[in-house]
Amino acid sequence: MLRHDVQPGRLIAGSFLTLAGVIYAGDAGGLWETPWFAVIPLVTGGLFLAAVAGTLTHAIRLRRRRSASRSTSTPGRPRRPA
Repeated sequence: MLRHDVQPGRLIAGSFLTLAGVIYAGDAGGLWETPWFAVIPLVTGGLFLAAVAGTLTHAIRLRRRRSASRSTSTPGRPRRPA
């Protein structure tokens, strides 16, 4: 299997949308009563948290990439061996 980056924003969004599906499935199955508008704040909050997590992840990876590129290529003249 190919390696890939972990994307916490997608994990959070998927978890909240799965929870919304479970809530509607429980309502459809007759286990409980759910008003139609109850899931809107849940989905909106989940998407907001996913956006925050995705933005933070992007910023952290960009910062690490920049610091790694600075450490490998130091400007100036090369050092002579002593």
